[in-house]
Amino acid sequence: MTKTPLNKKHILDKALVKDLAELLNETSLTEIELSDGAFKIRVARQAGPAAHMVYAPSAGDGAPVAPVGASSAPSSSAALPQDAVKSPMVGNVYLAPRPGADPFVKVGDAVEKGQTLLIIEAMKVMNPIPSPARGVVKAIFVQDSQPVEYNEPLIHVA
Repeated sequence: MTKTPLNKKHILDKALVKDLAELLNETSLTEIELSDGAFKIRVARQAGPAAHMVYAPSAGDGAPVAPVGASSAPSSSAALPQDAVKSPMVGNVYLAPRPGADPFVKVGDAVEKGQTLLIIEAMKVMNPIPSPARGVVKAIFVQDSQPVEYNEPLIHVA
């Protein structure tokens, strides 16, 4: 793969797009985004439908309420709040620090700003995802070990 710098004149560089597409095919990534100042290029491929579990607060043990398919994702703002913590990267989400351990947080838990909510593994690096604010975990939109996409809602803290 050749190294092609971003074009400062914002002219579409077909070689760059081709290189990025080849990188997608060579890896398990589903999208790549590059930016250089005001110029941004994103290359993505369609991922297959993935089932998601929606966790909602309840008087019970916080078990999954219902599976939600990609084609039937909730469209109401109450189901997926605009202020939900979203994935900053593509990777696999882990709700606990290691297999068999208690999760970082559960629905109904009080959290502090900066507290780790979950981790996302991307390219063999574990990235903690912190709470953006102090609050209570209202919902968890992902399952342990689930692949996630960039900007996908993960958890709601209010």
